[in-house]
Amino acid sequence: MTEHISEPVGATAPTPAADGDDGPDPCDNRRQVLYWRLLARLFDHEEQPALESASLAVVEDLGLPTALLDPGVSVDTVVQRHPELADAFEGLMAPEPEEDGGRDRPTEVWRAALASKVLLNVFSSGSGAVTAEGLSRWQSDAGWLERAFGCEPGGLRGGRGGSGPDLGGALAALGPELGAIEAELVSRMRLREVLADPVLAARLTPSMSLIEQLLRDKSNLSGVALANAKSLIRRYVDEVAEVLRTQVEKATVGEVDRSVPPKRVFRNLDLDRTLWKNLTNWSPEEERLYVDRLYYRHTARKTTPQRLIVVVDQSGSMVDSMVNCTILASIFAGLPKVDVHLIAYDTRSIDLTPWVHDPFDVLLRTNLGGGNDGPLAMAMARPKIAEPKNTVMVWISDFYEFNRSQPLFEGIEAVHRSGVKFIPVGSVTSSGRQEVNPWFRERLKALGTPVISGHINKLVHELKTFLT
Repeated sequence: MTEHISEPVGATAPTPAADGDDGPDPCDNRRQVLYWRLLARLFDHEEQPALESASLAVVEDLGLPTALLDPGVSVDTVVQRHPELADAFEGLMAPEPEEDGGRDRPTEVWRAALASKVLLNVFSSGSGAVTAEGLSRWQSDAGWLERAFGCEPGGLRGGRGGSGPDLGGALAALGPELGAIEAELVSRMRLREVLADPVLAARLTPSMSLIEQLLRDKSNLSGVALANAKSLIRRYVDEVAEVLRTQVEKATVGEVDRSVPPKRVFRNLDLDRTLWKNLTNWSPEEERLYVDRLYYRHTARKTTPQRLIVVVDQSGSMVDSMVNCTILASIFAGLPKVDVHLIAYDTRSIDLTPWVHDPFDVLLRTNLGGGNDGPLAMAMARPKIAEPKNTVMVWISDFYEFNRSQPLFEGIEAVHRSGVKFIPVGSVTSSGRQEVNPWFRERLKALGTPVISGHINKLVHELKTFLT
């Protein structure tokens, strides 16, 4: 069997060779070489000469750049040098329907070469100190991996509201693993030294892992380092807020209020109704329609003043949810007739309502702790309930209490039965993986208020349904 795949393929997969015999397909061997080499490099940083030379021969025969085999070369660099490959990485590992003619084995080898590159760059994160440039390069490569699965960059890692397909099974578990690698890389950075250097700090790409480190270390920073840390937090907050604000604004706000006259502006002009109502003014002789009255659409909405009370567990394990919900609270605080209150707690409680409109200011005032005292937070939250039927309380926590589970649950039960819409939240990230105290999970479900865990869109939907 002769294979015709020696021509450079660029972003176009090679065409399958004609079937010449029934013997073993060399394409299967080539693909296995690439994947065996990938596994060897992931579990042992030492090169295996036989696998390296065999993989090099495969890549060269495919007409692909040998940089695909170098984990020190980023995917960005490969694409910059070979722009025809940019589209090839998009959806590279997304499932494809099988062709009627069966498997396209030469194309599978070609795809394996590209897939091995992005997988090796992301999952072979090395050891030792990490530079700002190294972290940014890894984050970029992780973005290419997410694109390969058909997601937007950030769609698997979470924290930025990235979008992508409805993920399930093994792919749904990939997001937390990527987040764990990113967090481990950030922990290996000499972050204070990087922040003290404006050039290095400018190379940092804001991420949830980085924000967590900054929030934990902010009390030890000063001068230039503190200013750069604040700038990074602000950038991240603004990026996430832009995405969440778009999601919130997609909702209609209440029913049309016809007691309020429509605004006589062009964007509200009801052209169809205007033409219909003025048909009696049609002049057959002149073939012209005279309009003596314009009709406008009603856009004002009936809204009832609502109160949103957000209680956030600021223990270290909840930092992702805390950041997202703090930003979300500020967005709802900007809606008309929504009165938002924000409380953060660990073993103490703090009322952050005066700063709720600025999530950046809120995050700087938080203190990531280790313990939980839910009843203390509930004691601060309950007096804020004025009209239970028009109040929603969002409680973000893993619900692991200091031997005070029963008192907190009794407080939650009382709030719920008073008419308050109680929404317990275990996780509001893109990955959705969060451990929640099973004792609370079972009782909250029986109460009719199951714990929300998953993409932040779930919480946005719940709040929009109640508040708008």
